[in-house]
Amino acid sequence: MTKPFQKDEPVRLGAADFFARSKARLTFDVPSALYDPNIVPMSGDPGTDKMLEIVAREQPVRPAAVLIPVIDRPEPTVLLTQRSAHLNDHAGQIAFPGGKIDAMDASPRDAALREAEEEVGLSRDFVEPVGYLDLYGTAFGFRILPTVAKVRPGFELTINHSEVDDAFEVPLSFLMDPANHQVHSKEFRGMERFYYAMPFAERYIWGATAGILRVLYERIYLP
Repeated sequence: MTKPFQKDEPVRLGAADFFARSKARLTFDVPSALYDPNIVPMSGDPGTDKMLEIVAREQPVRPAAVLIPVIDRPEPTVLLTQRSAHLNDHAGQIAFPGGKIDAMDASPRDAALREAEEEVGLSRDFVEPVGYLDLYGTAFGFRILPTVAKVRPGFELTINHSEVDDAFEVPLSFLMDPANHQVHSKEFRGMERFYYAMPFAERYIWGATAGILRVLYERIYLP
């Protein structure tokens, strides 16, 4: 669970320290709340959590998996996608590779790896899963289990334009600097909802993607 809108001093971690901390602090234990319809997963933001409680009364909160691909460069980067503009849900938004967990998937990490291959052609030969981050509930009715992964450079991407318009890298140091964790808000059903945003150049990273990145920061960078 996030610590909403808390300001912290920046912590710099090199690639080796980041992956070492991630392996020490994360596991592949699947939380029961991923599949239990009686448990409403939280995001850490009271406004978003209230929205999710409302959505959960109207429809099932669907299990999903995303990959957080951290590329092992001298200055590590995170691979993100921009969803296609024609999609019905979250069109044009910045996202991690990922989607719903299918019955054929052996595990949530397998679903995340499959989705990354399908969306951007990221071969799992280059990907070393490290562990699951906290389960994250979205106000649009998803319970997302992120897989943090170490990605070896040298891969080539093939964009599936039916799902994704673009894929790009953002420095991990930018995303993990709390000075870049902005707080924005909008109204939903008469309530004010607060959420994280991390604008990077012309890219507007916000909502669940920014919220999950904030969870990553709190799990790996804070003591």
